[in-house]
Amino acid sequence: MGVAELHAHLATGLTTVSRCWRVTRTDGLQYGFTDHDRDLSFDGQTFRADTGLSALALQQATGLSVDNTEAMGALRDDALSEADIEAGRFDGAEVVCWLVNWHDTDQRKVLFRGTIGEIRRGDGAFHAELRGLTEALNRPVGRVYQAPCPAVLGDGTCRVDLSGPRFRYEGRLLSATDNRSFTLGPLEAFEPGWFLRGRLEVLDGAASGLALGIKRDQLRDGDRVIELWEPFGAPIIAGDTVRITAGCDKRFDTCRQKFHNGLNFQGFPDIPEEDWLMVFPSQSGSRMGGSRR
Repeated sequence: MGVAELHAHLATGLTTVSRCWRVTRTDGLQYGFTDHDRDLSFDGQTFRADTGLSALALQQATGLSVDNTEAMGALRDDALSEADIEAGRFDGAEVVCWLVNWHDTDQRKVLFRGTIGEIRRGDGAFHAELRGLTEALNRPVGRVYQAPCPAVLGDGTCRVDLSGPRFRYEGRLLSATDNRSFTLGPLEAFEPGWFLRGRLEVLDGAASGLALGIKRDQLRDGDRVIELWEPFGAPIIAGDTVRITAGCDKRFDTCRQKFHNGLNFQGFPDIPEEDWLMVFPSQSGSRMGGSRR
């Protein structure tokens, strides 16, 4: 990229620059926007000018402080729609912002790279908080010494293969209530509670591609009822196809018996509990080393 050429252009004092944003959702779908009055193209991406997108001041700092800024624009069905924002499809999306010479788009530099945080919307517009890369440094890292397993079921440390029929079911919904409670068939191959703390993913319909955690897995009147921790932001109706995956309560017995994965258990089941700190020596009349009677 022509960063040096862009700096030379800025030094002239008479500039033809604008900002461009590329938003990449977690499902891989990309959007391009610009605050210029016509579309711009580079890196195989067209940055649209008809969204009314603009940016507020960018706060950047040295050290580990989080760079942050905010973008605002119009809500449109063919760009950023309110339905997609409500469904959470832009949560955590990657954002890259360039300063571009619109007269020669080869002259550009990256101003910001990060992710979308909180999104506010209203009156036909949205305000998106943009968080810099150093935001990830605020997350705790390292090994936690605790009795439950800290691994995510199926990840690189857990190593359980969840793709098989023993831990996964796909089928159509018999009913849906409040985008949160769903009824399937009896699922006789899976005992009640098998999918508790698991994951429900929608495979088609308006909520296709969205997934949330399972709060309850119960058998009611011969049918399986799956309830989530929170409702989906997009409508789900009877007949939509879903995939439900088994859950884990992070206990060693569950890891060993349900998933046959005791060798990869990442917790410490024999670590002393807090009550152990309150234990004190007891008196005994016998000092022979035998058991107390």
